[in-house]
Amino acid sequence: MNANDAAIAAEGLTVRRGRHTVFDRVDLSVPRGQITGLLGPSGCGKTTLMRSIVGVQAGVGGSLRVLGEPAGSKTLRHRVSYATQAASVYDDLTVMQNLRYFASVLGVHRDDAERVVKLVGLDDAAGRRVESLSGGQRGRVSLAAALLGSPELVVLDEPTVGLDPVLRAELWQLFQELAAGGVTLLVSSHVMDEALRCDRLLLLREGQIVADTTPSELLESTGTSDPEAAFLAIIAAGGGTGEVSPHVPKHAGGDLR
Repeated sequence: MNANDAAIAAEGLTVRRGRHTVFDRVDLSVPRGQITGLLGPSGCGKTTLMRSIVGVQAGVGGSLRVLGEPAGSKTLRHRVSYATQAASVYDDLTVMQNLRYFASVLGVHRDDAERVVKLVGLDDAAGRRVESLSGGQRGRVSLAAALLGSPELVVLDEPTVGLDPVLRAELWQLFQELAAGGVTLLVSSHVMDEALRCDRLLLLREGQIVADTTPSELLESTGTSDPEAAFLAIIAAGGGTGEVSPHVPKHAGGDLR
């Protein structure tokens, strides 16, 4: 895929944090208009990669282009949004006050706050102060803020943490609707079952991309019936080349934690 055709394209990406090298000459490509899942155990580099993509990570080397521009370019500020794992909202404001404030900062019409609060299913909580909300609701306020202005690329770090199964399913339905409308989503998770909800997968382990594939290809190539077993099979086979080996053992044990 041409770097300008991809939503995200990295060549020789290297990220260092102090004396520690998180990524060492990594290549990857994320297609436009799809949901790409960034999956792997805690500490594998998911958040560092996302921070690099949105241009807020120090110590980044190599080539990293986002929507055809260098990551972090000023021209991307209204085209790319980022929702961190921790809710980035004001506790002493209501849901709607938060969203209208962020809309004004972005230069988006205040009515867009009403659109996004409905998208994330917080209509009934729009007048409540954020400090009174549950952890899952606070996360959805952050997600709503990330959707203001209809960005082309939405980067979401663990957006379903703390949500019950019904709300998780509803959010993934929203993600699929956004992708169907042409939005590119990069969604990180350590819950391997969420891999099946993505169009494409990047599986990470210790700063390496051990698989760049689709959900169906992942299961077929490893001869497994669920994503967690597939991930473990790749690790058992010595995965770390960025490719899924067709000779991965069909049965492998282990613990993702």
